[in-house]
Amino acid sequence: MTAGQATGEVKYRRLTLADRSFIEAGLACSPPLSMRKIAAELGVAPSTVSREIKTRQQLSYKAQPHYHAAAAHYAAVADRIRPRVVKLEVFGELRNEVVKRLNDRLSPEQVSAELRKEFPDDPEMHVSHETIYQALYVQGRGALRHELTVEKALRSGRAVRKPRSKLPAATNRPWLEGARLTDRPAEAADRAIPGHWEGDLVIGSRNSALISLVERRSRYTLVGRLVDNRLALTVAEVLQQMAVRVPDALFSTLTWDQGPEMSEHAQFTVATDCKVFFCDPHSPWQRPTNENTNGLIRDFYPKGTDFNTVSDEDLYEMERLLNRRPRKVLGWNKPREVLFEDITGVALAT
Repeated sequence: MTAGQATGEVKYRRLTLADRSFIEAGLACSPPLSMRKIAAELGVAPSTVSREIKTRQQLSYKAQPHYHAAAAHYAAVADRIRPRVVKLEVFGELRNEVVKRLNDRLSPEQVSAELRKEFPDDPEMHVSHETIYQALYVQGRGALRHELTVEKALRSGRAVRKPRSKLPAATNRPWLEGARLTDRPAEAADRAIPGHWEGDLVIGSRNSALISLVERRSRYTLVGRLVDNRLALTVAEVLQQMAVRVPDALFSTLTWDQGPEMSEHAQFTVATDCKVFFCDPHSPWQRPTNENTNGLIRDFYPKGTDFNTVSDEDLYEMERLLNRRPRKVLGWNKPREVLFEDITGVALAT
């Protein structure tokens, strides 16, 4: 019994001369061993054996296909010396799956991880994120980006991080009393417990804005629209409307920056029983999940967008795509999957 049989795992690997000799012997048995039986003995996928026989068999003097291990092995070695074939240029189905996910605004690394998750036993449907980057941007292989329906395949970020501000703390903001980050319960800092959110405004032109809320454990995102981002009462009202979309048990705390738009946060707390806490001034790293989420939203709607002209359907579609995006920090699970499991205790079928 092979190591693959003992663990129940089947992993892709290159066939050795010994493997090919076993295939030749198995086919010569009377009756011949099945491809699944040969694959089980070798600890490889049946498709590996099937592809090997189909590709490497030769015609004998009786004009009958015959698999010869030595000839097949030397041919395989010679193939590896030849110029490397780019998988995205050869496998049309793989290319279509990559393009589809890039159009859903997944990053190349997320695309690579999701394909391995959805096609675990099919190596031809596996591709590294570096290969996708090459196909998108390297000269001679950049045609892939012309097949996309989105304007760009990658989310651009800053070349360097902004340094932490050394400005003194802001004062004369009475709504901060008892609601500073130091007053927030310790469990809110631990992502092991769901129900703790971070929020902020995504500012557009003509006094338009979006409210973005993201749950710290699952990275699940809610998006709401503001007609006038200067009105604190309006922010509290929209937050209440957004909160009802999630069970009460999953809305315990909300962390925000010190903007005046949240000066009426007490109204939101009375209506939802969700306490609001404020970061230190000029300290966006104290709500890092929301900062990252706002960067993702800017990928859909860059600075200068008038959110009054964006339809509710388009906002909903953006929210849907964000919540079905596989995340590396979640072990390549999706925010909606993690949140659903927190609510029900049952994993969501993908």
